[in-house]
Amino acid sequence: MTESLSPGSVLEEAVMQALSSSSSSSQRSLLQQELSSASLAAAAEQLAASGEGFHAVLPGAAGTGDMQGTQQEGSSGGAEQASSDRASAAIPASSALVKGVAAPVSAFAAISRGMADSTAVPKAAAVQEVDTVDVFTTNPLLADVVFPLYDKVKPEHVVPGMRALLAQLHKDIDALEASVQPSWEGLVEPLERLTDRHQRTWGIVSHLKGVADSEALRAAVEEVQPENVALGLRLAQSKPLYGAFKALKEGPAWETLTEAQKRVVDIELRDFVLGGVALEGEAQERYNAIQQQLAQLSTKFSNNVLDATKAFKKLVTDVSELEGLPPTALGLAAQQARSAGHDKATAEAGPWLLTLDFPSYYPVMTHAKNRALREEMYRAYITRASAGELDNSPIIEQVLSLRKEKAQLLGFANFAELSMASKMANLDRAEELLEELRDKSFAAAKGDLADAQAHAAANGHDGELLWWDVAFWAERLREAKYDLKDEELRPYFALPAVLDGLFKVAKRLFDIDIVPADGEAPVWQSDVRFFKLMTNGQPRAYFFLDPYSRPAEKRGGAWMAEVVGRSKLLPAAAGSPPGSPRLPVAHMVCNQSPPVDGQPSLMTFREVETLFHEFGHALQHMMTTVDEGLVAGIRGVEWDAVELPSQFMENWCYDKPTLYSFAKHYQTGEPLPEDMFARLKAAKTFRSGTMMLRQVHFSSIDLELHSRFTPGAGESVFDRDAAVAQKTQVMPSFPQDRFLCSFSHIFAGGYSAGYYSYKWAEVLSADAFGAFEEAGLEDDAAVVATGRRFRDTVLALGGSKAPERVFELFRGRQPSTEALLRHNGLLVAA
Repeated sequence: MTESLSPGSVLEEAVMQALSSSSSSSQRSLLQQELSSASLAAAAEQLAASGEGFHAVLPGAAGTGDMQGTQQEGSSGGAEQASSDRASAAIPASSALVKGVAAPVSAFAAISRGMADSTAVPKAAAVQEVDTVDVFTTNPLLADVVFPLYDKVKPEHVVPGMRALLAQLHKDIDALEASVQPSWEGLVEPLERLTDRHQRTWGIVSHLKGVADSEALRAAVEEVQPENVALGLRLAQSKPLYGAFKALKEGPAWETLTEAQKRVVDIELRDFVLGGVALEGEAQERYNAIQQQLAQLSTKFSNNVLDATKAFKKLVTDVSELEGLPPTALGLAAQQARSAGHDKATAEAGPWLLTLDFPSYYPVMTHAKNRALREEMYRAYITRASAGELDNSPIIEQVLSLRKEKAQLLGFANFAELSMASKMANLDRAEELLEELRDKSFAAAKGDLADAQAHAAANGHDGELLWWDVAFWAERLREAKYDLKDEELRPYFALPAVLDGLFKVAKRLFDIDIVPADGEAPVWQSDVRFFKLMTNGQPRAYFFLDPYSRPAEKRGGAWMAEVVGRSKLLPAAAGSPPGSPRLPVAHMVCNQSPPVDGQPSLMTFREVETLFHEFGHALQHMMTTVDEGLVAGIRGVEWDAVELPSQFMENWCYDKPTLYSFAKHYQTGEPLPEDMFARLKAAKTFRSGTMMLRQVHFSSIDLELHSRFTPGAGESVFDRDAAVAQKTQVMPSFPQDRFLCSFSHIFAGGYSAGYYSYKWAEVLSADAFGAFEEAGLEDDAAVVATGRRFRDTVLALGGSKAPERVFELFRGRQPSTEALLRHNGLLVAA
């Protein structure tokens, strides 16, 4: 979930999903915590869609995040964390937020009156009856294990398994509501057990939906989703549980709680209010109906994007039409043709199959000399899911209308205010940051376009550059200016070597060891790897790595997701020492170029950055020292701070000792030539103004649609997008631009009224890396000491403290935008 496409090209779809109906932090933990790699991949996708060129990627720079992921499954949880900067959260007076703690809108008497009918969703309607006699012992989805049985779970297990689990969880809620006590042991611990059981099970389904999708699995998810949402609504609106949390906050037991435990209670109280606990009667019924509708629309939006992407296939039989495409792109296109039934396809003789999957689309836009082909691919890409049965336009209108109505039911003026009630920023602060970045990058972006135009004219291009020309000519300019081509770099970035270097820098900075553990946990596909994270010779966490693109079944982008989190309450994996906490387990999912014709996966530099980015997310999840499960790792971290460690890790791709630990030719073992490294680093800020401005545009249209746009009032979302673009784009808008129809981050994921988070967190991450620069990157002892401090604050503390406090503990002061602008080469431009 991060973005930071530096002026470079990070074009891989980054994905962030979050079931928008999740309300409380414990309810969110029912959902798989999934972090999309925005850092380098998000921007990329959107840049690709926009036609803007992206070249050398800046660590944590504007470019990467431009396109923050776009294929989200509405049903799978995203990096949806419980947030809590109450200081800046704009809670409406009707919600009575006092000093960041949601106070009840009614006194205890009112809460008591509500206890009898605490559940807004009748249990009979919430889940269908199911015979659970043998389900828990025979259904692999319900196996009570830390490492899910991915190799055994099939689509036919989803509906019976989830219904059996939901029926049991409703009984558990009945028992908890009847006996709840306002104490940690009598309230929070049973709630954590309950929500964790759901999160682990639904997390398996959500994960498989993202990496091994099928019609059968899609149908199963859609069938059980309303019952799943109903459980979340019941928890979010349980007056007995809300009353118990309030009593715990106000009672004598409060002073016996640790700081982390108090934060859990504060987050729960806030999120009960945001989840509609104070609503009654028709208002609550309407709220719940909206949540169900939003969940269904989110899934439909995501499915439409996936289906529209898969629907485009262009078979090319004449190699002259593909002039300019590098050998790796031709090899991938031939491999795709073989998969489609053209068994004799080869990279040299064809035929070649082109798709809108990013590894296929991006090389065409940046390398194909065939302008007509670029235009065809661009138009198809920018209009995905905007016509016919897969048209997302009406879904966008419905989603915006429902979100606005939901916000107003809760007492907010608009959905942006509701969204930011659980984030660090409020609407004014977010827009102030975006305007500062827009102002600092606009002139530089105009210069970027002028440079590309001049280079194109000097090399035979006639006329103004159009949207399908910019990426192509910008890439030619980068090659001419820096004598740097992605294809020349690929042989130095073989995946096995890159992983080795990534693990070495983790050892250097954080004193951890990553060791292969393939075979110790079931996997969902034969290419998936499994690793242990070790400290002092003992396991501290585990993670899966699914690196390669599989467009037929795997959604685009890159993300990190939680399998299980650290918790002292919940049972550890089999074989763990007595008294051990349950250790964290994560997924890391990428969509990089697969091995072709016997070669290892040879990565673009952007793919290297994406891998580092997702590992940063995984580190925060895995290296937490917090034992309270509801605020351990990524849980409880405000949405606009969660990208800090991921964007931070991207910086190390430009650190010479780190890069040279893995940048070796996969055949000869020769290191990356020194002059090539110098050119790579020099190109880091290439087109940084463009990259920054694109992210500002995506963030701005997101906030505009969720704060000032009125659906159904005559103006379309595309009209408003074009109006915003007058300030955030240096080229005239493309009239047929329908990118919003595939902008899953905000319409099917967790970034609605939150896309600005990428830039907000990028300020934090750039400033954090600035601490290493100040200490001296050439001073190994200083780097190690600073790395240990980062480990013991940002990575260790998770959601147990507010993110601004965590940052201050590491940096010793409030964050500054100086490092971000400097890393992007925009201080001079400003």
